[in-house]
Amino acid sequence: MASQTVARRNVAAELAALLDLPEIGSLIGELEATRWTGRPGYPLRAMVGLALTKSLYAIPTWTRVVGLVREHAALRAAIVGDGEVPSIYACYRFTAKLRAFKPLLDACLDRVTASLRAEMPEMGRDVAIDGSDLPAYANGQKYVSKGGRERERFSDPDASWGHRSAVSTRKGGGFYGYKLHAAVCTRTGLPLAWKVATGRANDSIYATALMEASRSRGFAVDTCELDMAYDNGPIYEDCEAHGCRPIIPLRETVGVKRGEHKPPTCEHGEWRFAGSDYERKASKWRCPTGECKPASRWIKADRLHPLIPRQSPRWWKLYKGRAAVEREFGRLKNEWALLPLRVRGLDRVQLHADLTILAKLSCALARARAVPLAA
Repeated sequence: MASQTVARRNVAAELAALLDLPEIGSLIGELEATRWTGRPGYPLRAMVGLALTKSLYAIPTWTRVVGLVREHAALRAAIVGDGEVPSIYACYRFTAKLRAFKPLLDACLDRVTASLRAEMPEMGRDVAIDGSDLPAYANGQKYVSKGGRERERFSDPDASWGHRSAVSTRKGGGFYGYKLHAAVCTRTGLPLAWKVATGRANDSIYATALMEASRSRGFAVDTCELDMAYDNGPIYEDCEAHGCRPIIPLRETVGVKRGEHKPPTCEHGEWRFAGSDYERKASKWRCPTGECKPASRWIKADRLHPLIPRQSPRWWKLYKGRAAVEREFGRLKNEWALLPLRVRGLDRVQLHADLTILAKLSCALARARAVPLAA
């Protein structure tokens, strides 16, 4: 009889498989080439291994990562072999090196996403975009004391006040920190492009940049699912300009209250959708009985009348995929140590997000290639 329990992950073997990926190996080689003088230091394979271990074990601090590797024989063998485990200070120097040579890390992420696209050709067809809060590693009290003056200095000056919605039992409202804006494939649930910004930045200003970044990585984005906060004219125009169909619910604006978003009507009833011409940028609607002359008419695509009408079953099916980005935020925060933040400064938070997502994508690539793991 098959066991009802889930098999335990062999993280040490998984980590060894990730370090053996050609994409990760290229990053290690490129970082090695940047060494030109001074002490040799710890092997860069070991440093990259520690960075991946931090996300695989969902550990927020380098102190605990180094302590775990020193006590875990299998992890120590996978990362340093018979060598010495790098110190905590070496980890901080390594992150400073990654910030200085960020293009090398970006190139590694491009290689990993390209390999994932080759393994999963349908990846990136339908994309969901949204932003999620990242509370800063700082005193988030807005006032110095109860009833006192408003705080002017913060331990993380790059962060700012923003607004987040209520989730589960957490009350919505203001927070002090950053936001992670991401484009996620609704079919695989994997991030395609992401950007860390301060908390005050509006979500909608990053939608186009994330869509362009996804396309620059070779993903053929056909539809883009966004929530009501992105419902504005420029978003629709940018999506259509990039050959992407926007899937966005309507805000209750003046035009919506007047019913301008509804299909045409006649004495025979509400007209029916009869297809869209993407080159013509218009959708076709027909009289339900065909008695009207003309029996059909074209309506130019705009915010109120997208090429995939909101009344169609396809629109609702695509919009359900928007939940993929919310699920991915939850996984990154709770299972891959994206939160709690233990770094300050926009560039450090961006690097932390890059390393976290690199670990997630590398694991997905290893599974897609069916890399055998040692027992």
